[in-house]
Amino acid sequence: MALPFSCEKSPASGAGGVVVTNNPLGSAAGAEMLAAGGNAIDAAVAALLALTVVEPMMVGIAGGGLSHIRLADGRHVVIDALSSAAASMHPTMYDPVSDTPPTDMDARDRRNMVGPSAVAVPGNLAGWCDMQARFGRLPFADVVEPAIRLAARGFTVTHYLAGAIREFAGDLAADPAMAALVMRDGATLAPGDRMVMGDYAQSLRLIQSEGAFALHGGALGAALVKAMRDDGYVSMADLTDYRPVDRAPIAGSYRGHQIVGPPPPASSGVHVAQMLNMLERFDVAGMGFGTAESLHLLAEVIRIAFADRRAFSGDPAFVDVPVERLTSKAYAAECAAQIGPQAGLRAATPAGRESQDTTHVTVADRDGNIVTATHTINGLFGARFVVPGTGIIPNNYMLNFDPHPGRALSVVPGKRVPTSMAPMIVLKDGAPVFALGLPGGLRIFPSAMQAIVNLIDHGMTLQQAVEAPRLWTQGQEVEIEQAFAPQQAALAAMGHQVKVVPHIGGGMNAIAFGETMTGAACWRADGTVAALGGGLARPGVRFWPDRVPGVV
Repeated sequence: MALPFSCEKSPASGAGGVVVTNNPLGSAAGAEMLAAGGNAIDAAVAALLALTVVEPMMVGIAGGGLSHIRLADGRHVVIDALSSAAASMHPTMYDPVSDTPPTDMDARDRRNMVGPSAVAVPGNLAGWCDMQARFGRLPFADVVEPAIRLAARGFTVTHYLAGAIREFAGDLAADPAMAALVMRDGATLAPGDRMVMGDYAQSLRLIQSEGAFALHGGALGAALVKAMRDDGYVSMADLTDYRPVDRAPIAGSYRGHQIVGPPPPASSGVHVAQMLNMLERFDVAGMGFGTAESLHLLAEVIRIAFADRRAFSGDPAFVDVPVERLTSKAYAAECAAQIGPQAGLRAATPAGRESQDTTHVTVADRDGNIVTATHTINGLFGARFVVPGTGIIPNNYMLNFDPHPGRALSVVPGKRVPTSMAPMIVLKDGAPVFALGLPGGLRIFPSAMQAIVNLIDHGMTLQQAVEAPRLWTQGQEVEIEQAFAPQQAALAAMGHQVKVVPHIGGGMNAIAFGETMTGAACWRADGTVAALGGGLARPGVRFWPDRVPGVV
C-alpha cells in the first residue's frame, strides 16, 4: 500500500553508536563523547547539556524531565528528574481566572506562567549528574566541555530557534538579561545570526568543577534563590533537598514485542500499554495506514486512554494509580468494547495542561547501552527571564499545576505533576529493536504509540515511522496533520469533529537495532542523526616482525 506522505530527512547507520537529538550541535556533542571512548550515558548527558545552549527555549539545567536507560546487562532504570513544588508553596498561592475550561488552569496576572512565581524546584542537572556518575565512563569535566565551547564561542541561530524567539518577543524583551541574550538593537535574533552565552559558559565551567552542587547548594543556586526574592518560592533548602528518583519502568506487550516505558507520574508506560492492548484486538495492519477506519480506531483508543488518564494519573507519592488494572489485557477488553463504528461519548473536560516545548534525545553505543530521554523547562523559554549573571533560564513548571485548591493537580509541597513524556524502548525476545521519544506535551505519548504501531503493524522503516502524519484527541475535537486531510469528511461522517493542524507533537527521534544501529529524526524539529562507523586499529597493527628496531 502506498503511504500518503514522503520522508523529508534521511537516516544514518553505524556500528559504533548513534546519537539523535533535535539539533545538529547536540548530536555532535554526543558523538564527540562516543568518539572519545565514552558510552551512551556520557553521550546523552553531553548532548543534553549542549542542547541547554543551542535549544535554550526548550531545555535547561533549571528544568525537569525523565531519562530511560537500558544498560548493556539488560537492566532498565528510569531516572525521574521532574521538577517539584517548593516547600513554601500551597494550594491557594494563585488566584484562578476562572473555574471552567479552557481558562481554569490560568492564574491571574499569569503568575504561574511568567516570572519567579512560576518556577518550581528544578531537577535536570541533578538527574544528569547522577546518571553520568553512576553509569558513565568519562570524567564529568569532559562531558560538559562541548556545551561550554558552544556557549563561549557562540553558535548560529536556526529558523527553529528564531521562530521561538519571535513568538514570545514581548515577554523576552521585558527582562533585560533575556533581551540581551536574544535581541540585538531591539530586534530579535534572525536565522543565521550568532548567539553567544558568555555568562552561561561561566556557569557551565562552575558545574564542570562542582557538578550538581553548583546549582543545588552552591553559587548558582544562591543566584537562583536571590532571583526568587520578590515573588518566588524556591529556597536554598529546596535545592539542597532535591533528589532524582530511580523508578522501575512499566512493561507491556504487543504482538510479540515488549513495550517498556516510564511509570507514574509519567502517563506513557501505563497508557501506551493500555492503548496497544486495545489495538491488539483489531486487525490494524489489515485496515491500512491512514484509512478512515484506522484513524477512527486510533481516535477512539486515544479518547479512552485520556479518560483514564484524567481519572487516575498523578504523582505516586500522592495518588494511588491502579497500574496493574490499567495495563491488563482484561481491562483492555472492557475498553475495546466501547469502540464502535461511530465516535464514542466525548470527554467532559480536558486532561490538564502541559507545554509542547520540550526536547528529546535517543542514544545508543556499541556495547548495548541505550538512553532515551525527554527534558524541558516547560514553556518556551520557561519563566521567560534569565537569572542575572548566570545565563540560566528557569522553568515555569508551576503552569502545569491546578491553581484551584482541592483538585487532583492542586499545588502541594514536593508534588511532581503528571507528565506525558514517553522515552520508550521496544524489545523482541528480550533484545532491543527500537528506542524512541519526542517532545509535545499532551500529544507525546499518543504520538509515541502511533510510531510503535507504524513499525510493528504497518512495517514502516524507522524514518517513515517518525515522520508519518499523526492524529490526536482528548475526546472532543480530533486533530489530524495535513497528510490525513483527505479523510476529514469520512471521519466527520463517523461522528468526529475534525481539525487539520500543521503538526501534532514535536520532533521525534529514534534508533533501530539490528545488524547495525540506524537513527532517524523527523521534520518537526532540527532533528539530526550522528552515527559512528569504523573504529580503532587492530591491536598490534603497528608491529612488523621483519623490521629491525631503530632502522628506517
